[in-house]
Amino acid sequence: MLVLVGMASLYFVKKDQNNDLEGNEANHIPISRQAMDQELKEFGKLIYRTKADTSIAEMFPTIPENRYPAIFRTYPEFVSDGFDFPVGVPNARNYYKAQNFGDNKHLGEDWNGRGGGNTDLGDPVYSVGNGLVTFSKDVCCGWGKVVRIVHYLPNDPEHPYVESIYAHLHTMDITVGSLVKRGQRIGTIGNANGRYNAHLHLEMRNFINMSLGPGYGDDQFGYLIPTEFIRLNRP
Repeated sequence: MLVLVGMASLYFVKKDQNNDLEGNEANHIPISRQAMDQELKEFGKLIYRTKADTSIAEMFPTIPENRYPAIFRTYPEFVSDGFDFPVGVPNARNYYKAQNFGDNKHLGEDWNGRGGGNTDLGDPVYSVGNGLVTFSKDVCCGWGKVVRIVHYLPNDPEHPYVESIYAHLHTMDITVGSLVKRGQRIGTIGNANGRYNAHLHLEMRNFINMSLGPGYGDDQFGYLIPTEFIRLNRP
């Protein structure tokens, strides 16, 4: 199953990239905010990105990458202006990393309240930066409720988009197609429907729109160390 998910991930990402992201003429035609608002609402109604097997389709964002340029051109105030931590904003006050990126092949960071256990259950989770919500769904395989946000960094020619992923949430306060600001509440810390002690699993990626994946693994391609990235890109 992991091999199948990985193959599907590469297929969909490459398909989007082959649509000539920046050169697509349609993406350079001015679009009114009213028209774009309607388009984002329609994306928010989609349950699955594809008609593939549900366990695979659930792992991918709904909004295709080739629409990002037009979206951020229409809403320039949601272009990235720096990054903060997702808990205890802006500097993660009263929180600590219970598990670092790379520990036990971990592909993200686990953030806990200083009280430990489930004392942080229901604490607010905030977007690390301005961006577009591309995924907000309760999925299988230990992920629980997950929000994915794409951030546009126009001054980074190599990786103009990065993605933040917030997992095991108790509640999700935003929907697909929402545009969010840095420090805006997007949900609350959860325990993946009772599977773990409460904590926030945070991932950041510069190879966006991959499958959610297993959360652990040897292959770190496309993954960023969240704390390192945030510290290098403060407002």
